[in-house]
This record gives sequence, structure tokens and C-alpha cells, in this order.
Amino acid sequence: MNYTLNQLKIFLKVTQTGSITKAAEELHLTQPAVSIQIKNFQDQFEIPLIEVVGRQLYVTDFGKEIAATAEQILEGVNALIFKSQAHKGQLIGRLKISIVSTGKYVMPFFLSDFLNSNPGVELMMDVTNKTKVIETLENNEVDFSLVSVLPENLSVDFIRLMQNKLYLVTKGNLVVSENKQSIFEEVPLIYREVGSATRMAMERYIHENRIQVVKKIELTSNEAVKQAVIAGMGASIMPLIGLKNELINKELQIIEIDTFPIKTNWYLTWPKNKKFSAAANAFLNYIKKEKDNIIANKFSWYEQF
Repeated sequence: MNYTLNQLKIFLKVTQTGSITKAAEELHLTQPAVSIQIKNFQDQFEIPLIEVVGRQLYVTDFGKEIAATAEQILEGVNALIFKSQAHKGQLIGRLKISIVSTGKYVMPFFLSDFLNSNPGVELMMDVTNKTKVIETLENNEVDFSLVSVLPENLSVDFIRLMQNKLYLVTKGNLVVSENKQSIFEEVPLIYREVGSATRMAMERYIHENRIQVVKKIELTSNEAVKQAVIAGMGASIMPLIGLKNELINKELQIIEIDTFPIKTNWYLTWPKNKKFSAAANAFLNYIKKEKDNIIANKFSWYEQF
């Protein structure tokens, strides 16, 4: 056997994602590079590790055993690295964060300088919808969660990071009648899936303003909604934070209605009385100290709306 740690890492990622393409994306590698490493790793075993039937990748029972062993090996290597860094006085550990899908436009800017200053800290960040984020918070599976609606039935502490503003948007060249409110009756309204905080904000707005929607379309990610609006499938109420480039390029336009924007907040939250790791505690202190500077330096465009 002459496998490398890199091959173990790539093989494990392929088994976790069930896809060479997805593994390549998450590892920031090209698909051919991943395929070559998987082939070189497979060549060291007489029994198949993965099988491709049609376009679907399947991990064999033997492959699952190898993946479990690979995970143990990589965890052991990480432990050695952490111990080595600890002896040098460096901050070490893992930082686990779950965030709502629109949070992917926010959270990286609050993480980047901290991680660059603390190379011994590993980040595990799950991007999902509000319902699943609350589940990870409730089950104490993460250090922090980023939400735009605080959970009602959980005892949590939180820091308000920044304001979340939602606007009614359409494709950039759509001609809108003078009575802009009538757009809800003229084009389909594109929703996020049930469980999304954006969906909840949209439904609350529509109910409170007694709006009649001509047709509903439901999509399961913020990016999918954005592309559907650009393509002219309808209008949507969307967080401003993810629309910067599309507004600049005039692929999208904000429909100016005096009841907008809908304003909520992004909160970094955690269970009350949670015992933080050294890495989590350091990050919390960093956020408390640097939050306002990060907003001023990274989100000045956003504050203009």
C-alpha cells in the first residue's frame, strides 16, 4: 500500500458527497484531478471501492469500511497537528457553525480575518434552511448558529450582527405599471421552501397587507429563486445581501413600494450556559470587538439601501 493522506481525504469526501463533481467543488479541485486521485487510490485495492451505475455513484460495502478507516486516520493526523500547534502556544480546535442559506453572503466576512489570524482553527460550516439550523442549535451540535429569526422555544444567547433587508425584485428589464403594488396580481410570486425564514417573512407581509397573489412558484434555494427571477419567471421578495452584482449589472431591479424593505436581523446565537471550546470563545470575543469594523469595511454598499 502506498496511499497518501491527500488520497484518503479525497476518497472520504467522495463517499460523503456521493459525487466526484460535488467533492471537487468542496475541495476546490478540478473534477479530473479528483478522478485521477480516486483511480490511483482504487488501484491499490483488488476489491472495488465505488461503482458507477448510469450516472449514479455508489460506495461498495468494502468502500464504506475503507472510508471509515480513512476518517479515523485523518482525525488522528488532525489531532497530532492540534497538539503540535498547542505546544507552540497557537489557538487550536474546530469551530462549528450552522447558518441559514442567505447567511452565506454574510458569515464568511465575519470569519475570514479570524481564521487567517488563527491557522490552527478548523471551520465546519453547514449552510441550510432555518428549520435545520434550529435543530442543530437545539441539539447542541454546533458552537454557533446564524439565524434571521430567533427561536421562540429555546433559551439562547445572541449577538445581533447586522440588519437583514428584504425587497421586492423582478428581472431588470421588466416594465412595471405605475401602480407598483399591482405586480403581485400581474406576475407569479416565487417563494422559498417551507421552513425558510425568507418564506416566513414573505407570507407574513402578504397576509398583513392582504395581497392577492396570482400564482405561486416554490424553489428550494435562494440562488435558485434569484436565477428564476433573472430568467423572467416571476417576482420575489429577497434579501438584499445576495443581490449586489445582479443589481449593479441591472439583471435585477428593486420595485420601490413604500412598505419595503422588510427588516429583520441576522443573529449569531448559541444555547444559554453553553460551555465554549477555546476556539469558540476566542471567536465570540473577536466578534464582540470587531463586528462594527467588519460591517463598515465589508458592507458599506449594503448600508446605502
